[in-house]
Amino acid sequence: MLFALSNFYVFLLFQNSNMEKLFIKHRKKINFTNLTYVRNIIDNIVWKDRLIGIKGARGVGKTTLILQYIKRNFHFGEDNIYISLDDVYFSGNSLIDFAENFVQNKGKYLFLDEVHRYKNWAQELKNIYDDFPELKVVFTGSSILDIVKAKADLSRRAVIYKMPGLSFREYLLFNKNIEFEKYSLNDIIDKHADISDIVTAKIKPIPEFKEYLQSGYYPFFTQYSETYHSRLEQVINLVLEIDIPAMKHINNDGITKLKKLLYIISCSVPFKPNIKKLSEKTGISRNSLIYYLNYLEEANLLLLLQKNTLGVSALQKPEKIYFDNPNLIYTLSHQEANIGNVRETFFINQLSVNHKVTYSQKSDFLIDNKYTFEIGGKNKTTKQIKGIKNSFITIDNIEYGYKNKIPLWIFGFLY
Repeated sequence: MLFALSNFYVFLLFQNSNMEKLFIKHRKKINFTNLTYVRNIIDNIVWKDRLIGIKGARGVGKTTLILQYIKRNFHFGEDNIYISLDDVYFSGNSLIDFAENFVQNKGKYLFLDEVHRYKNWAQELKNIYDDFPELKVVFTGSSILDIVKAKADLSRRAVIYKMPGLSFREYLLFNKNIEFEKYSLNDIIDKHADISDIVTAKIKPIPEFKEYLQSGYYPFFTQYSETYHSRLEQVINLVLEIDIPAMKHINNDGITKLKKLLYIISCSVPFKPNIKKLSEKTGISRNSLIYYLNYLEEANLLLLLQKNTLGVSALQKPEKIYFDNPNLIYTLSHQEANIGNVRETFFINQLSVNHKVTYSQKSDFLIDNKYTFEIGGKNKTTKQIKGIKNSFITIDNIEYGYKNKIPLWIFGFLY
């Protein structure tokens, strides 16, 4: 009995010691967090909810966002803690036991990073939500996280936010310390000349826009400007080798095929895929190929442009395949980036954040089943969209538009 009790006290001391180490790590993280530039999404999140999830691609700044929120809203104390679930502590300890110990020590706010790195994340988050109603939990995870299909039903409990990379507007704040308003799509359509007045009074948007297209989508450009594309290539490899296999249960052979598929796409985008030929080139069966394309889209490496067909399964052949954002083109393309590809990719990337973008047989894109857009350079005419209601030409390399001709860069002010 005495031996059993002594073991119990040793266990408690061990637990408290590890908890102390995690609090020290938390404090160091907060101390090194910079509040100079805070993304607007921080104000869009309803932080009072009990269970909040923030999804997004690697490198878009999810960790920074929650650390900034903690630094702005909490004093150092034992009622809040940030921990990453890839910490070695969780190789021998469960999340739910940690949460119980935290609550018993007057913990109220638990911030969990990288939940997809923890095997039983969904079930234990559900249990924490149900068993500790006094605890508020915020977690971040890969864009591939599927809350609805997770083993535990988190969809009724968690409020999920998706975090994109930087808009052109946000890039200007991070890179030039110049803050502009964001504008709705209707604002841009109706008042694009007024917006041009406001922006051009402070900067020359075209050279800044060209830099953004090449290396401004991921916030780490501020730290690694000279090695940006090699850093982004490392991020891509981590997604292919760790994130997708962990979430989609793909083996080593599948990882090799994923990489081959992405390489083939990188030599061709944007293009209308021939699924049969892609299947032959990659060695992936037709049915599996559709799944693999969707995995790459969920991971924010691709954007699949679909027809505007209601009631059709999402697992259908896409009409066109794009990279997720222009920076990926400059990193992965094995030849000089095609400017037409870059323009279209930027447009679909920015519009997809808050709008429905679908394939149009008459132009490049249909937005919200209402607006038709054709993308091009200075010499682009309205011939292709003549007679189409609510149709617009989006032009690159111009500061000002006129009537239904709108500068391309202005669509970087949507969020």
